[in-house]
Amino acid sequence: MTDTHYLDMDLLRFTTAGSVDDGKSTLIGRLLYDSKSIFEDQLEAIERTSEQRGDGYVNLALLTDGLRAEREQGITIDVAYRYFATPRRKFIIADTPGHIQYTRNMVTGASTANLAIVLVDARHGVVEQTCRHAFIASLLQIKHLVLCVNKMDLVGYKQEVFERIKEHFQAFSSKLSVPDIHYIPISALNGDNVVDKSENMPWYRGATLMYTLENVHIASDMNHVDSRFPVQWVIRPQSEQYHDFRGYAGRVEGGIFKPGDEILALPSGFTTTIKNIETIDGPVSEAFPPMSVVITLKDEIDISRGDMIVKPNNQPTVSQDIELMVCWLHEKKLQAGGKYAIRHTTKEARCIVKDIRYKININTLHRVEDDKTIGLNDIGRILIRTTAPLFYDSYSRNRFTGSLILVDEFTNETVAAGMIV
Repeated sequence: MTDTHYLDMDLLRFTTAGSVDDGKSTLIGRLLYDSKSIFEDQLEAIERTSEQRGDGYVNLALLTDGLRAEREQGITIDVAYRYFATPRRKFIIADTPGHIQYTRNMVTGASTANLAIVLVDARHGVVEQTCRHAFIASLLQIKHLVLCVNKMDLVGYKQEVFERIKEHFQAFSSKLSVPDIHYIPISALNGDNVVDKSENMPWYRGATLMYTLENVHIASDMNHVDSRFPVQWVIRPQSEQYHDFRGYAGRVEGGIFKPGDEILALPSGFTTTIKNIETIDGPVSEAFPPMSVVITLKDEIDISRGDMIVKPNNQPTVSQDIELMVCWLHEKKLQAGGKYAIRHTTKEARCIVKDIRYKININTLHRVEDDKTIGLNDIGRILIRTTAPLFYDSYSRNRFTGSLILVDEFTNETVAAGMIV
């Protein structure tokens, strides 16, 4: 594999979710181990630790559970990111906790994922946490979901157990907006259907987990219709060589931009055309998500950080009154009338919470309208008014221009992740 081939490879970000002790960390350990993505010294270290703990086998969960408390209790507490690659694709895994009190950690890990693996213990079937995590994946607009029925070795690799769990989950998932769902029976401990096909389950004719991860189609998940370029930085070198250079740096968050395209700058409303598009490797003929580029324009118009470059015939919503779903991340409860700093794309503003519409009971997916206190790990719908207009799309249309965070002005802590409705 050449260096340039590695750089050009597709990147898949995926997250694991499931109830406690469903085997998420073991599954990731198995993926890394069977795809030959761990070093010998790492393997020796976990073999030694497994022996000291008296596990009686090589405990692959120790590859991701790095915190001491995680190892002692055998649970995952914080989000652990792991990187690995196969000849087909590069991967970033977010191993997220299964406990209810770590919902915020799961939201953090899943917010950038293309795919979610939800694990189910074959002995217990679909439980409350399975539904909760599938709902959060749906809320975060993760387009691909793999339901892995784990620990098939403990139920004798029986097909009827797998089919029953699959039917149960299909009935629940019909309420969710996840367009692509795969079902795979596995044993993370023994490696059945993880990287290699299982000889213990000849009745299963589908793909292994690794094959699914390598081949799931994610290129069309990005929004290539609505052109959005939030300006991150204005580049004015004012050097002898680039005396008059003025470029706008940022990341393309939607659509396609080409030299010669007519554009509109928000909030000013001025229009001009793109002169050229530069990258670190030189000029390009088009820019699309998630490329980081510098755009230069034909005319000098006033554009600064927090502004957005769009196409005149396809503009985002511009408003100060915004409805959003929030996942609350802080011990201090959400206050109606509370004031928070807000960060949306490259724009910073302040806002006041005008109304708390309802809270969601994550277990039943029902709205709770009589109890509107939103505390740590709760998910609810609120209305805010901002000090300056935001340029946004709904989160379901564009995950980047449709998401924002609320920040406590005094402590500078992030208190909520918001998805614009």
